[in-house]
Amino acid sequence: MGYTLNFNLIWRHFDKLWGGLLLSLELAVISIAIGIVIGLVLAVWYVSAGRVVRSIIAAYVEFIRNVPLILLVYLVFYGLPTVVDIAYSAPTSFVATLSLYSGAYLVEVFRSGLEAVPRGQLDAGKAIGLTPWQRLIHVRLPTMLRITLPALSNTFLSLFKDTSVASVISVPELTYGAQWINFNTFRIVEVYLVTTAMYLLTGYVLLFALRLVERRFRAAR
Repeated sequence: MGYTLNFNLIWRHFDKLWGGLLLSLELAVISIAIGIVIGLVLAVWYVSAGRVVRSIIAAYVEFIRNVPLILLVYLVFYGLPTVVDIAYSAPTSFVATLSLYSGAYLVEVFRSGLEAVPRGQLDAGKAIGLTPWQRLIHVRLPTMLRITLPALSNTFLSLFKDTSVASVISVPELTYGAQWINFNTFRIVEVYLVTTAMYLLTGYVLLFALRLVERRFRAAR
């Protein structure tokens, strides 16, 4: 007897998916916000500090970029509390991990953006008497933001999808909600079809919104 699709049980528990989707977005937004701060600070240090600081930052970036996210999640949630007297919830642990993860990628994004600022703009700022800090705030950072905005948008979309990894430590995001419904209804195909559609639709909505922001910044140049 063939498999017959039946979405009734999925709709009955749709609140699990909807609540999980909202939590996934919240995790992604918080993580990208913290990641931007980490990436920007380290990128500024990298382009202005000495060899030792640059080596430390490069080591952090290489470590994060070459270790699977799921392993980092396990290390922070299960490993860190065993060696340090610290306690935190699963969502907090995941946000910390995803923030460090995104920060490592954004270091390279912002570093390349800072180095891509035309030398003429910096010389003009120096000519009118701007201090190095003023040139950074008023010249380099605004120009860098416009340069790196597409990469920043792509990073946010990637982080939204990466929130699915939080299910391995029982954070009730979208994928965890889908697993819960699957375990309790055994409607494997239906629940993952609906979950896939939710990821796709949300991703396209986010992409459309981010592209509008990018066009707005390009028009303001």
